[in-house]
Amino acid sequence: MKKILFVLTASAAIISCSKVKDGEYLITGTATGIENGKTIILQGQDPATRMPVSLDTVKVENGKFEIKGKVTEPAFHTLILQGANGPIPFILETGEIKIAVDKDSIHKSKISGTYNNDEYVTFMEDMNKTQKSLIDFQKKNNDKMKQAQQAQDTATINGLMKQYMEIQKEVQEGSKKKYLAYAENHPKSFITALIIQSLLNDPTADMKKLEGLYNGLDESVKNTAPGKEIKTRFGQAKMPSVGATAPAVGSAK
Repeated sequence: MKKILFVLTASAAIISCSKVKDGEYLITGTATGIENGKTIILQGQDPATRMPVSLDTVKVENGKFEIKGKVTEPAFHTLILQGANGPIPFILETGEIKIAVDKDSIHKSKISGTYNNDEYVTFMEDMNKTQKSLIDFQKKNNDKMKQAQQAQDTATINGLMKQYMEIQKEVQEGSKKKYLAYAENHPKSFITALIIQSLLNDPTADMKKLEGLYNGLDESVKNTAPGKEIKTRFGQAKMPSVGATAPAVGSAK
């Protein structure tokens, strides 16, 4: 009995220590080496126009910043640091999100703290490994391509392009396999909804498989904007085409 009471007391203490309630988010950021007063903008997307829109603005103070607010569902957002060479993408969702800004290499900034952000980081690390061969080829042959273009050496240019296309095809096929493998094993992940949404644009995709993946999604993911769009697209795909003859009601089989 004492053991059960201790567990319940500990659980209550953990819950009470949480800084956010359901439907709220708290971004706590570290910005080491960034001077006081630098602006950080939380940027989202207008649901109607899909254009970037600024949602909040804060200042860096003593290498830290904090942004609070309310959120109804997971969605990709970005942080824009004044003077940085790019945005920091992350998933805004309920919970405490931690972002460590790397001022020298903004793409190396660290995001953690919530389920979907942890999944996003792991997923991207895995995808970067898949695409490494293509990036390595570009780095290795960049100077060679420039020299061939300057010399109008079409044989070398065509040869390099052929190799690049072969590697690109392998990377695309490998990436697609990883997309599907991830989606099959992560029905509660917001990333899975984005994968299905993206693959719906692939004319070679197995639609029955994608529909099966959608049907297996957790309800919380189905109720996101991408989840609802996927449902709509499957519904549209099943509608009879314009001009198609509808079967006669009660006709003989």
